[in-house]
Amino acid sequence: MKRSYFSTIVLALVLAFLYVPIILVVFYGFVPNGTTMSFYKSNGEFIGFTGKWYSMIFSGDRRVEALIESFWLSLTIAGLATVVSCVLGTTAALALHRWKGKLQSLHHALVYTPLIMPDILIGISLLMLFVACCVDCGFWTILIAHITFCVSYVVMTILARLQDFDDRIVEASYDLGAGPWYTFFHVQLPVLMPGIVAGGLLAFTLSIDDIVITTFVNGAGTNTFPTYVSSMTKHSKNLPAVFALSTLMLLFTCVLMGLSKLIARGGRTKTKGKI
Repeated sequence: MKRSYFSTIVLALVLAFLYVPIILVVFYGFVPNGTTMSFYKSNGEFIGFTGKWYSMIFSGDRRVEALIESFWLSLTIAGLATVVSCVLGTTAALALHRWKGKLQSLHHALVYTPLIMPDILIGISLLMLFVACCVDCGFWTILIAHITFCVSYVVMTILARLQDFDDRIVEASYDLGAGPWYTFFHVQLPVLMPGIVAGGLLAFTLSIDDIVITTFVNGAGTNTFPTYVSSMTKHSKNLPAVFALSTLMLLFTCVLMGLSKLIARGGRTKTKGKI
């Protein structure tokens, strides 16, 4: 079949729209002038590329110290929010899958609501809650806020996995004398693990990327990476350091993706070998 030129052009435009901004982020991580964000002098002379922004990050230069601190804060909050969301999301998904009724319908509606609510509404609601409870905004309020919306995504991901789950294997485990805990860890959990991992990755991505909700519930000195970068874009002369750090994050993500592919391929190879 002859390929259509129109479809090829559309594909090229879509790929450019998706990946050119990422390429520019990597490109501007080597810009020498953080004030003008240009590779050229005022007279048009080409300056060249520089790796000083990466040196500043790895050396812990005081000019980017706050940026690095905000990055580690985001990683900490995202990691904790992911772990707690996976635990709560797994139990909630199992409850929604096993029991039916009006109460579970309400439970499902409460879980589904954060998915369709605007982020600004969630942020305002949580801020009003913390103010009413006389809780000072800071690390813990950000963590609670992130868990609030991350749990819903984990629940929905695991529920999708449970759609193909055969409940008869659980009953067979009980019939063979296994207890509830043994059945969960040796029968249900291995089946649910792909859904839990997928939900956890989604929760981590959403948490480390959130800016709207975090803006409402953060306190003084608790700026996460997105909120700090948002303020840097307006007045900082060290903006290329953001691009450099983002490039390192991109490389780290690619490495994780490669490792996950290798692990999955190794698991399939072992399974075929046993068969």
